[in-house]
Amino acid sequence: MHKNDCIFCKIVSGDIPSKKVYEDELFIGFHDIHPKAKTHVLLIPKQHINSLADLSSQDADLIGKLTLLLPRLAKELGLHDGFRTVINTGPGGGQEVPHLHYHILGG
Repeated sequence: MHKNDCIFCKIVSGDIPSKKVYEDELFIGFHDIHPKAKTHVLLIPKQHINSLADLSSQDADLIGKLTLLLPRLAKELGLHDGFRTVINTGPGGGQEVPHLHYHILGG
């Protein structure tokens, strides 16, 4: 998928509205439109990366920062008793949007 056709890239650019819970220069977090838990947020890099399988060593710093952000964001969302983090990878792994995203689920 070309990033111009990517729904998450359109959320990053503001072309599609979302219920944001977090944004900085590298990442954006927003509520999933089909939540599977009381709290269900997606955290994505603003940079288009198709999936976890498409990461390279050049992405190590970005993914490290993203991973460190997960527990901080979960705490800000009130998930003090714990949370689940899911990364679906590829169609066979249940990935519906070809843009790397972490699901944060709790409550």
